[in-house]
Amino acid sequence: MGKWQTKEQLKDLTISLCEYGSVSGSEPEIGIMEYVDYQLKRLDYFKKHEHHLQTHYTNDGRKFVSALVKSKNKTKKTLIVMGHLDVVDVEDYGEWKHLAFKPRELTEQMIAQKEHLPMDVQNDLEKGEEWLFGRGVMDMKAGIALCMSMIEKACDGAFDGNLLMLAVPDEEANSTGMRAAAEKLLDIRKDHDLTYLMAWNTEPVFSGYPGDESLYVYRGSLGKVLPGFYCYGEEAHVAEPFSGLNGNFMTSYLSDAFELNPNLTEQTGNQQTPPPTSLIQKDLKTDYSTQIPHTAVVLFNLLFMKKNMNDITTELLDVAQNAANNIIQAYVERERAFAKRHDYEPEKKNIRILTYEELWKHAVAQVGEKEVERQVSFIQANESKQDDREVTIQTVHHIAGFCKDLAPMIVLFYAPPFYPAVESVDHPLVDRIAKKVKGDAERVSGNEVIDLPYFPGLSDLSYLQLPNKRDSLKMMLDNMPLWEVKYDLPLVAMEELNMPLMNFGPMGKGAHSWTERLQVTYSFGKFPKVLEEGIKAVFNEE
Repeated sequence: MGKWQTKEQLKDLTISLCEYGSVSGSEPEIGIMEYVDYQLKRLDYFKKHEHHLQTHYTNDGRKFVSALVKSKNKTKKTLIVMGHLDVVDVEDYGEWKHLAFKPRELTEQMIAQKEHLPMDVQNDLEKGEEWLFGRGVMDMKAGIALCMSMIEKACDGAFDGNLLMLAVPDEEANSTGMRAAAEKLLDIRKDHDLTYLMAWNTEPVFSGYPGDESLYVYRGSLGKVLPGFYCYGEEAHVAEPFSGLNGNFMTSYLSDAFELNPNLTEQTGNQQTPPPTSLIQKDLKTDYSTQIPHTAVVLFNLLFMKKNMNDITTELLDVAQNAANNIIQAYVERERAFAKRHDYEPEKKNIRILTYEELWKHAVAQVGEKEVERQVSFIQANESKQDDREVTIQTVHHIAGFCKDLAPMIVLFYAPPFYPAVESVDHPLVDRIAKKVKGDAERVSGNEVIDLPYFPGLSDLSYLQLPNKRDSLKMMLDNMPLWEVKYDLPLVAMEELNMPLMNFGPMGKGAHSWTERLQVTYSFGKFPKVLEEGIKAVFNEE
C-alpha cells in the first residue's frame, strides 16, 4: 500500500508537517527540512541511491531538499515537482494560536465552535466534505505531501521518466530557498545528465472571489515588485506646523494615490492583477518629541504580468508626481484658511520627485563617493540582522541626510523581493498537460476548472525563467539599495534553466488567515490520481 498513498496517510503526513511551526526564518523551518529528508531516507530507493537524496544550504544557513528518482528505463527526461515548507506567522489565530500548528486539535475546536466562525466557513463545514484547519495545511504542506506521495510512486516504477522533488524554505518572505535552488538545479542536471521537461508546482488553488467553487490550473506565476516612497519634508515644532512639512501627511497622499488603484492593474485575457496595496507605512522618528515627523516611508505590493521595469518605474513616478501636486494643493488651502486670522501670505512649497539613483548621485556630489559608501556600509552592517525592507529604508534615510538641500522630496526606491512574471501559455507540453488535468479534475470533482496564464499568489516558479534579458531589470536594480549587498537573483541560472512551468495543486481556502483550511475529500481523495496521471502524461510523448 505504501506510506503516503491513501487519503488518511496523506492527511497524517500533512498533519506531521504542520506540527513543525516553520514560520519563515525560524528554527522549525530548518527542522522541517530534516524531517522531510528523514522520511524520504526510509524509502528503499534512497537506501540504495543515497546520493540521489540531498540536503543543500542557502547562504544564511537554511536548508532545502532535492530528491531524484530515476526511471527503471534509462532516460534523460525529467519532471520537477516542487513546493515550499515555510509558513506565515500565527498571530491572527488569537486565542487559538496555541492550536495553529496542531491541525487535528484545531479542526475539532473549529467544528465544536462552528457557530462562532465566519459564515463562509460554516457553509463549507455543512456540505458534508472533510476539512482540515491549521497554519500551512493549504499553503502549502498538503502540496509537499502530494509531492512525497508521487516520489514514492516513482520509487515503485510508476513513471517512464525521472522525477525530481524540490522542497524549499522562505517562499513567504524572500524566496531565499528557491533563489539558491535555481543554481543547484543546474548542478543536478549536469551531474545526472538530465533534461528538464517541465516544473510542476503544487501550490494550492486560490479562490477567484468570495464563494468561488471553481478550480484553477495556472500556466505561470505573477510578477511582483516592491516599490517604496521615502518622504522627506521639513522639520518644525508642533506649535508651528506650517513652518514645516509632515512626512506622515506626505505618505497619506501617496497611500491615497496608490492603494487599490485600478489604473495600476494589468489585464491579460480574462485575468487581471490585484491592485497595489500598502505593506508598510510609518514615520521614521525613533523617539517621542514635539517635533513633527518630517521623514516617513510607504511601501506597496505591486503585481504585474507583461509590463517591463522601465514602464513600471515611469508609471510610479507619474502617480507620485500627482500625489505631490495634491499635497501642495491641500497644504496651501489649509494654510490660507489658517492665515486669514494672521497677517502673512503663505509661501508655496515645491516637492521634488527623485529616484534612489538620483538621490545617490546628488549625495556623491555633496560629500564624495567614498564618504557615501562608508556611511551606507556602516548602516547596512549595523542593520544586518534587520529585515531586508528595514535595511533598505534605513539606507535611503541615511543617504537623504546628505541631501537636505533637496527637501521637500519624495524618493522612489525598490526593496526586495522581486518576482519576475513567468508563463508558459503557448508551450505545447504545458498546453497538453494543462488540458489533461483540467478535464480529469472536472470529472472527479464536479467543479469547473479554469485555465489561467498566471498563479495569483506569487510562487517560486518565478526563478525558473527570465522572460526578458537581464538588461531589462536595470532600472529596478539601479534603484534597489540592497542589490548585490544583501539581495541578489540567480539571473544566469534563470536564463539557462528557462523551463516550461505549471501550477496545479490541492484545494483549500483562507490562505494566510486564521480560517486556513484544506478540502481533504478532493485534495487527498481525488486529486492524487489526477496528479499521477498528469505526471505520466508528461513523459508520454504525443
